[in-house]
Amino acid sequence: MKLAGRLDRIEPFYVMELAKAAARMAASPACDPAQGGRRMIRLNVGEPDFGAAPAVREAAARIAQGPTPYTDSLGLPALREAISRWYAQRHGLAIAPERIAITAGASAGLQLACLALFERGDEVLMPDPCYPCNRHFVSAADATPRLLPTGPAERFQLGAAQVREAWTPATRGVLLASPSNPTGTSIAPEVLADIAGHVQAQDGVTVVDEIYLPLSYEAHFGHTALGLPHGLGEQIVSVNSFSKYFGMTGWRLGWLVLPPALVPAIERLAQNFYICPSTVSQMAALAAFEPDSMAEFERRRAVLKSRRDFIVPALNALGLTVPVAPDGAFYAWMDVSRHHADSWAFAHELLDKTQIALTPGRDFGLADPQRWMRLSFASSMEDLEEAVARLRQVLS
Repeated sequence: MKLAGRLDRIEPFYVMELAKAAARMAASPACDPAQGGRRMIRLNVGEPDFGAAPAVREAAARIAQGPTPYTDSLGLPALREAISRWYAQRHGLAIAPERIAITAGASAGLQLACLALFERGDEVLMPDPCYPCNRHFVSAADATPRLLPTGPAERFQLGAAQVREAWTPATRGVLLASPSNPTGTSIAPEVLADIAGHVQAQDGVTVVDEIYLPLSYEAHFGHTALGLPHGLGEQIVSVNSFSKYFGMTGWRLGWLVLPPALVPAIERLAQNFYICPSTVSQMAALAAFEPDSMAEFERRRAVLKSRRDFIVPALNALGLTVPVAPDGAFYAWMDVSRHHADSWAFAHELLDKTQIALTPGRDFGLADPQRWMRLSFASSMEDLEEAVARLRQVLS
């Protein structure tokens, strides 16, 4: 069977290959206490251990008993309005509900945005490292993701001077993430404004993945790109999700905030690609904005911050250096070169010796990926403390 050539530009998602190896290990005697094994500790996948808020789960159980017809392709009006109010309350912004498109997860939102904006011959500037699926959405639109190396000095984020220098006649825009997966670092508002201003002056487009933004721990970085001054925020394409802060990973629900002129194009694509997001997920998500739910999400954010404050110093003490402390999300991007020359081999070695699953840098870019490894601190403090004890025993 002849496959489409675009598949040649889309690599496997290696974090999932590591997850498969961890699953095999978990089913082996090495993880069977009855045979002297110890439980698997999964610090490889970015999935919060909290789950959906109680009110959301209860709402879904009620909703599933009644009719769940298709909704509008852009989502339930009530949910778009709830998100609009959330921006007003959290960021002091008046985002019209008509600019909000509910999507089947942030992944679907990114796919829709890339297909609406990019085409063959276009280049899209992105930081290296970055979340692999983001660049693959660009490739799936037949455009070219152009990865620009970044390091600790830049907080692993693009700067305005770098964007200006890299811009060519083929450049269509930038795709950024703040906070970032895998680094947990954000772009300072003044830097983001500088980038967006240059992009707009070049008649380009700025897409910002903000799915971890509600999980910001430092006040300076917790600002949405939609609030950029001088009208820049109104031209931003912002991608968001119910998966991370709201804990609804398997519910596959996200949203876009769009410049008004882009809304009809996104609606047309959504109508044809999947008709509408899950009706049950959308109706249940309304309960995520109830006061008790919001209080629970903020409690969880504080828990994640305490985990960060534990794990980053612990990793540094082990020689797994985290050169830039994450200011958001739940990832530590660590330099493992003191212990191993190849993070892919090192991840498998640690899986065998410690029964800890981590994510090697191979997925996230081309700039020295063998030096880097990602740890997710979305797991419990008990898991993190046990993982540090096991790593200390092996690495010492």
